[in-house]
Amino acid sequence: MFALLLVLTVVLFGLGFLHPFWWVAAAVLLFGVTRYGRDRGGGWIRGDGSDLGDYQDYRERRDRQDRWDRRYSRQNRARWRREDRRDDEHRG
Repeated sequence: MFALLLVLTVVLFGLGFLHPFWWVAAAVLLFGVTRYGRDRGGGWIRGDGSDLGDYQDYRERRDRQDRWDRRYSRQNRARWRREDRRDDEHRG
């Protein structure tokens, strides 16, 4: 796919010598490819290998873990208080 877009861009650039409109078309095509190109907006401009999807997956996993921790820490806290009360009653 990238090779096809590259060939198309080169052809449009070459046609630009006949009429400048084709240079504009080539620039718009390059902008579209780099801006909206790949899966989730990563595009070919980002050469650092990072992907927005990786961060979204991380964030969803982190949020699920936070909800799990909040839910079960509350339940455990109540259970621990009950056990502490029972221990105090048995001692006293």
